[in-house]
Amino acid sequence: MTSAQGIKTVLHPVSDIEAAKAVYAALLGFQPQIDDPYYVGFECDNEQIGLVPGGKTEDLSSPTVYWQVDDIDAKLAEVTAAGATVKSAPRKVGGTRVVATFTDPDGNVLGLLQDK
Repeated sequence: MTSAQGIKTVLHPVSDIEAAKAVYAALLGFQPQIDDPYYVGFECDNEQIGLVPGGKTEDLSSPTVYWQVDDIDAKLAEVTAAGATVKSAPRKVGGTRVVATFTDPDGNVLGLLQDK
């Protein structure tokens, strides 16, 4: 069994990236470290708080927690063997990062991420 390294990223789907960026900057007390039209990221206590414009079109219907893992394929196999259902297969985002999502038996969406 592979272990998870903890929650490292929480992605929030947003419809207006500039409006959301202002609210999250006010909440956190600082400006984002990553500020691109397709992603805004705030580093907060070794966690990434990410804003994804049009996130609902990328299968994000609500904020999604991503657990950092060493081997995304092995961990996805383990959780599906335990009863989870794959929502989105592993895919590259942001260069070397790979992400996937799955649902638990109650339909809650959880994410996995691996930096390769």
